[in-house]
Amino acid sequence: MTPSWREMGRTFGRIGLLSFGGPAAQIALMHRELVESRGWLDERRFAAALSFCMLLPGPEAMQLATYCGWRLRGARGGLLAGGLFVLPGAAVIFALAGLYAAHGELPAVRAAFLGVQAAVLAIVVQAVIRLSRRALRTRASVAVAALAFAALFALAIPFPVVIAAAALWGSAAPARPDAPGPAPAPAAGAAAESLRAALLWGAIWLAPLAAIALTGPPILWEVGAFFSRLAVLTFGGAYAVLAWVAQEAVAGRGWLTAEQMIDALGLAEATPGPLILVTQFVGIFAGLPEGRGMAVAAGLVTLHATFAPCFLWIFAGAPWLETITTRPRLRGALDAVTAAVVGVIGNLALWFAAHVLFRTVDEAAFGAVHLLVPSGARPAAFALAAVSAVLLIRLRWPLAAVLAASAAASLALHAGSAPGS
Repeated sequence: MTPSWREMGRTFGRIGLLSFGGPAAQIALMHRELVESRGWLDERRFAAALSFCMLLPGPEAMQLATYCGWRLRGARGGLLAGGLFVLPGAAVIFALAGLYAAHGELPAVRAAFLGVQAAVLAIVVQAVIRLSRRALRTRASVAVAALAFAALFALAIPFPVVIAAAALWGSAAPARPDAPGPAPAPAAGAAAESLRAALLWGAIWLAPLAAIALTGPPILWEVGAFFSRLAVLTFGGAYAVLAWVAQEAVAGRGWLTAEQMIDALGLAEATPGPLILVTQFVGIFAGLPEGRGMAVAAGLVTLHATFAPCFLWIFAGAPWLETITTRPRLRGALDAVTAAVVGVIGNLALWFAAHVLFRTVDEAAFGAVHLLVPSGARPAAFALAAVSAVLLIRLRWPLAAVLAASAAASLALHAGSAPGS
C-alpha cells in the first residue's frame, strides 16, 4: 500500500509531535502507527529496518523514520518523514534555549533545574539498567562493558577509540549460533542508486561547511566541524556520546558549563524528537558569546551537521538493507559496540552523579589513571534523585511527569529554605 502525500505528512507529523520518551518509546510509536494501525510496513521489514539503523551512526529512531518514509515514497518520502521527526523538537529547543539563556540564572529557575538535573540522573541510570538487560547476556559482553567503562572513567581514552576497539573485537569474534545464513544479493541497480545518493547528500552535508570554512565566522566552522565528526561516531545513541560531548564542549572548549550541559539534557528529554537534539543546545551556547544572531546560526549549523549525514547513511545504505543486516561480522561488531555502550553510559551516569549530587568536582591523577574527586554533598539533590528513580524505574511514571514532579519538588524545597541547600 502506497499512502498519499497528505497521509504521509499527517502520520509522520503526528509521530514527530508525539515522539517523547527516547528511542524505545519513539520506535514503539512508529511501530503502532506504521505497522499495526495502517499496515504500511510488515513486521519483518520493520524489524530489518530497525536492525539496519542500529548498525549506523546517529539517532536510530530518526533514521528509522527516514527509512520508513523512503520505503513508502522514495527519497522525497524519506526526507519528509525524517524532517517531520526532527523539526518540532528543534523549534522547541530554540525557544527553550532562548528562555534559559535569558532567565536560567534566576534563583527560582536554578532551583527548578536542580530538580530537572536529579531527574536526568535517574533517567540515565534507567538507560544503563535497560541496556544492560538487553546487551550483557554473555561473559564476553560483560567484559567488553567493563573495559569500556574503565577506559573512559579511569584512563580518559577518547570515546571513538573505545567504540572502534569494540567493533574490531566483535567483528573478529566467532559467529553466534543463531547467526543468519548467507546474505542475499542486493537488488539490481543498488550500487548506482547508492552512489548517486552518496554524492548528492555528501555535497549537501559538506558543501555548506566548506563555504563556512572559507568565508564564515570561525565559531561556525568550529561548531560544524565538531558536530560533523560526532555524526560519524555516534554509535549507541545520544547517551553514549554525551560524555564525549561534555568532555569536549565543557572541559575542552568552554562552550558551556557542566551544569548547563546537564540542564540541556533535561530540556531535550522534555521535548519531542531525537534526544541528540541536546547537541543543538550546545551549539546555541557555543555561539551565544558573539550575540543572539550567532547563537541561532550556530544552532542551525549544529542541526545541519548532525542530521544531514543521517539522510546520507539511509539513502545510500537502504538499497543494501537485506545484505547488510545478515552479515555475521557486522552483527558481531554491533553486539560488541552495544555491550561497550553499557560501559560508556555507566561512565556518563557517574559523571552526571558527581556534578549533580556535589557542589564541586575536581580531578586527581595517579599516573595514567584520572579519577573524579567530588566534594560538598547536596542533600536536596540526593533526595530528589532517589525519588525520581523510584517514580521512573519502580512506578514507571512517564519521563515528562518525572521531570515536572522533580522540578516542582525542588522549587518547594527552595521556597522553604535557602537556595542550593
